Amino acid sequence: MTVLIIYATVEGQTGKIARFIEEQIEKAGHGTHVVDATNKLVDVSFDGVDKVILAAPVHERRHPKPFETLVTSVLNELEERDTLLLSISMNAAFPEGHAEAQDYVDEMMLRTGVKPDTVALVAGAVRNHRYDYYASQVLRHVVLRDREFDPGAESHEFTDWDALKATVAGFIDAPASA
Repeated sequence: MTVLIIYATVEGQTGKIARFIEEQIEKAGHGTHVVDATNKLVDVSFDGVDKVILAAPVHERRHPKPFETLVTSVLNELEERDTLLLSISMNAAFPEGHAEAQDYVDEMMLRTGVKPDTVALVAGAVRNHRYDYYASQVLRHVVLRDREFDPGAESHEFTDWDALKATVAGFIDAPASA
């Protein structure tokens, strides 16, 4: 089986997630093709692809435009294959944020027309060195909802790697339905 991983990353966490998934799938004995949706020169081939994993972060309530544009352009190919969408956001890190995290997915699905077979809300990471004062205050008081975290730390991952691994394994091991 060959799995196509289409991803976009803004601060690096989704890129890390894409590499983690690629390694997991290859260890399971399957082939992978990885495509960075932000590369405008990328050529996406679905030849020999059995399943597709889409992964993108949410920033300012939406997934990156290049990711959504690419997904829209390959809609027919996605409809012919089982597709897992991983939506990475800080809201996915906390139970009270899950409804809003799902709203981001629903809005993207309306904009792009994509209808993934499986959707997983995945917690992202905080990269403190990338934020100015205003962004750090929004992060602290709106996104993290005044939860304790070390603002002096360069980064803090909220991604549950074991849960992500189980989600991907379940998707890969499931019989094809598309």
